[in-house]
Amino acid sequence: MSMTVAASRIGWRTPAVVVGCGCLVALLSFGPRSALGQFLNPLSLAGNWGRDVFSLALALQNLLWGIGQPFAGALADRFGATRVLSIGALLYAAGLVLMAYATTPAVLHLSAGVLIGFGLSGCSFNLVIGALGKLLPATWRSLAFGAGTAAGSFGQFLFSPLAVASIDAFGWFTTLVLFGAAVLAIIPLSLALVAPRREELKAPQAAIATQQTLAQALTEAFSNRSYVLLVLGFFTCGFQLFFITIHLPAYLMDRGLPADVAGWTIATIGLFNIVGSICSGWLSSRVSNRWMLSAIYVARAVAMMVFIAVPPTPAATLIFGAAMGLLWLSTVPPTSTLIVIMFGTRWLSTLFGFAFFSHQVGGFLGAWLGGLFFVRTGSYDAVWLVAILLGILSALINLPIVEKPTARLAGASA
Repeated sequence: MSMTVAASRIGWRTPAVVVGCGCLVALLSFGPRSALGQFLNPLSLAGNWGRDVFSLALALQNLLWGIGQPFAGALADRFGATRVLSIGALLYAAGLVLMAYATTPAVLHLSAGVLIGFGLSGCSFNLVIGALGKLLPATWRSLAFGAGTAAGSFGQFLFSPLAVASIDAFGWFTTLVLFGAAVLAIIPLSLALVAPRREELKAPQAAIATQQTLAQALTEAFSNRSYVLLVLGFFTCGFQLFFITIHLPAYLMDRGLPADVAGWTIATIGLFNIVGSICSGWLSSRVSNRWMLSAIYVARAVAMMVFIAVPPTPAATLIFGAAMGLLWLSTVPPTSTLIVIMFGTRWLSTLFGFAFFSHQVGGFLGAWLGGLFFVRTGSYDAVWLVAILLGILSALINLPIVEKPTARLAGASA
């Protein structure tokens, strides 16, 4: 009972083509952004800034990404994902190129913070999730959510060592420009995600899809206790991921490990998240999603506790990367699946966008507090402890979620 078009009704855009193009969009949007931590030291040295300046720029990026996401999602739900993805890719590419020319903190914050932040809100996988939900049959959705998330992780695996090698070979300036050019490939790929026209929808599905306005959908969602808990729990995911992505390279170098270990650790996270995301997508249609989320947050907390307690060696660091990789974005399939279960797909991009806003507020604090605490205390220890505590709290927050459709969807199904 959703705006889903059968494969036979979308011509060349078969489910495999739609998923494939969506995965490539995820790879290109997630890859360069996940490698920005590799630019912390060279840009800070070139600009004669402290780590807090770069951290604030990326924290601002995460916050604006989150703020823009619900609006981008609403526009995609209303006008289709293709236009929003194209505009987002242009802003993202402009931000990467301008970042290469940043000679003051203000320009860095404008480029790495504002342009890339709003660009990501328009071309990240969150928009693709909404398009996949509308274009794919129900039997494809959960696995497609996992495959797209895994593709983003492959982007992390690919771009992190690529950034290290490119910086060594060509310098950080050229690397940023090349990354900006690569992001523009999102524009042609987005053509596979064009929303179906009204006349292509089956009549009963179209009737249900148009029952709700955006205001009605938001009222229904935020009056639903389970959705509110889901949104709150997603805060921790952002805090943990962005703290590690931005500050792990510097943390490892502070502990005496070479830069290539940091690059390969971030790459390992991306590689193992391919497995974790696909498995999560497969499981999310077969087991309780709330229990999956709770288990993921507990496992993350345990992995971080062990990591900061053991001596800093390349082997221990890579094992930590593998463990975190299995858990990295495995929260996305059960989170998006829960939203579909509760509310359907009509406003999926919007409702996931609000959950993602919570995620990005967490990301803002994780990125910013990492730099702030390091400048104030000379250590990342306090932020690691906060990340561990938040993991335990989120595991508890997700347990009371009720996995069932709203009364509106239940009545429509009946």
